[in-house]
Amino acid sequence: MKPFNAVFSPETEQDDVLLLDEQVKELHDLILYNDDVNTFDWVIDSLVKVCRHDIIQAEQCAHLVHFTGKCGVKRGSSRELKPMCEALLERGLSAKIE
Repeated sequence: MKPFNAVFSPETEQDDVLLLDEQVKELHDLILYNDDVNTFDWVIDSLVKVCRHDIIQAEQCAHLVHFTGKCGVKRGSSRELKPMCEALLERGLSAKIE
Protein backbone atom coordinates (compact mmCIF):
# COMPACT_ATOMS: atom_id res chain seq x y z
CA MET A 1 0.00 0.00 0.00
CA LYS A 2 1.33 3.44 -0.91
CA PRO A 3 1.70 5.98 1.88
CA PHE A 4 -0.79 8.81 1.85
CA ASN A 5 0.93 12.11 1.17
CA ALA A 6 -1.28 15.09 1.80
CA VAL A 7 -0.31 18.68 1.27
CA PHE A 8 -2.12 21.18 3.45
CA SER A 9 -2.10 24.85 2.75
CA PRO A 10 -3.58 27.69 4.78
CA GLU A 11 -5.99 28.41 1.91
CA THR A 12 -7.33 24.84 1.92
CA GLU A 13 -7.75 24.82 5.69
CA GLN A 14 -9.56 28.17 5.62
CA ASP A 15 -11.93 26.93 2.89
CA ASP A 16 -12.67 23.81 4.95
CA VAL A 17 -13.47 25.96 8.00
CA LEU A 18 -15.82 28.15 5.97
CA LEU A 19 -17.64 25.10 4.60
CA LEU A 20 -17.98 23.70 8.12
CA ASP A 21 -19.30 27.04 9.41
CA GLU A 22 -21.93 27.07 6.65
CA GLN A 23 -23.02 23.54 7.56
CA VAL A 24 -23.29 24.42 11.26
CA LYS A 25 -25.43 27.47 10.49
CA GLU A 26 -27.88 25.25 8.62
CA LEU A 27 -28.68 23.18 11.71
CA HIS A 28 -32.08 23.67 13.29
CA ASP A 29 -33.86 22.29 16.32
CA LEU A 30 -37.12 20.36 16.33
CA ILE A 31 -38.94 21.66 19.39
CA LEU A 32 -41.73 19.74 21.09
CA TYR A 33 -44.15 21.79 23.22
CA ASN A 34 -46.23 20.81 26.21
CA ASP A 35 -49.98 20.37 25.95
CA ASP A 36 -52.74 19.18 28.23
CA VAL A 37 -54.06 16.58 25.79
CA ASN A 38 -51.45 13.93 25.05
CA THR A 39 -50.34 11.28 27.54
CA PHE A 40 -46.74 10.57 28.46
CA ASP A 41 -47.02 7.17 26.79
CA TRP A 42 -48.22 8.73 23.52
CA VAL A 43 -45.44 11.34 23.53
CA ILE A 44 -42.80 8.70 24.32
CA ASP A 45 -44.12 6.38 21.61
CA SER A 46 -44.15 9.25 19.12
CA LEU A 47 -40.57 10.23 19.89
CA VAL A 48 -39.41 6.64 19.51
CA LYS A 49 -41.23 6.10 16.20
CA VAL A 50 -40.80 9.51 14.59
CA CYS A 51 -37.50 10.81 15.96
CA ARG A 52 -35.86 7.40 16.45
CA HIS A 53 -35.20 8.04 20.15
CA ASP A 54 -34.52 5.13 22.44
CA ILE A 55 -36.97 4.69 25.32
CA ILE A 56 -34.78 6.45 27.91
CA GLN A 57 -34.19 9.48 25.70
CA ALA A 58 -37.89 9.71 24.83
CA GLU A 59 -38.87 9.52 28.51
CA GLN A 60 -36.40 12.25 29.43
CA CYS A 61 -37.67 14.51 26.64
CA ALA A 62 -41.29 13.90 27.67
CA HIS A 63 -40.48 14.94 31.25
CA LEU A 64 -38.60 18.03 30.09
CA VAL A 65 -41.54 19.03 27.91
CA HIS A 66 -43.93 18.51 30.82
CA PHE A 67 -41.90 20.45 33.40
CA THR A 68 -40.34 23.20 31.28
CA GLY A 69 -42.96 23.62 28.56
CA LYS A 70 -40.76 22.60 25.65
CA CYS A 71 -37.75 20.53 24.65
CA GLY A 72 -35.46 20.30 21.65
CA VAL A 73 -35.98 16.69 20.59
CA LYS A 74 -33.84 16.59 17.45
CA ARG A 75 -31.18 18.71 15.74
CA GLY A 76 -30.47 18.65 12.03
CA SER A 77 -31.09 20.25 8.68
CA SER A 78 -34.53 21.62 7.94
CA ARG A 79 -34.84 19.00 5.18
CA GLU A 80 -34.25 16.23 7.73
CA LEU A 81 -36.48 17.75 10.43
CA LYS A 82 -39.47 18.77 8.30
CA PRO A 83 -40.93 15.25 7.84
CA MET A 84 -40.41 14.54 11.55
CA CYS A 85 -42.17 17.76 12.53
CA GLU A 86 -45.07 16.97 10.20
CA ALA A 87 -45.33 13.45 11.62
CA LEU A 88 -45.44 14.76 15.20
CA LEU A 89 -48.11 17.28 14.21
CA GLU A 90 -50.15 14.53 12.53
CA ARG A 91 -49.99 12.61 15.83
CA GLY A 92 -51.57 15.59 17.57
CA LEU A 93 -48.41 16.91 19.22
CA SER A 94 -47.27 20.55 19.20
CA ALA A 95 -43.94 20.87 17.41
CA LYS A 96 -42.01 23.45 15.43
CA ILE A 97 -38.63 23.81 13.73
CA GLU A 98 -36.51 26.68 15.01
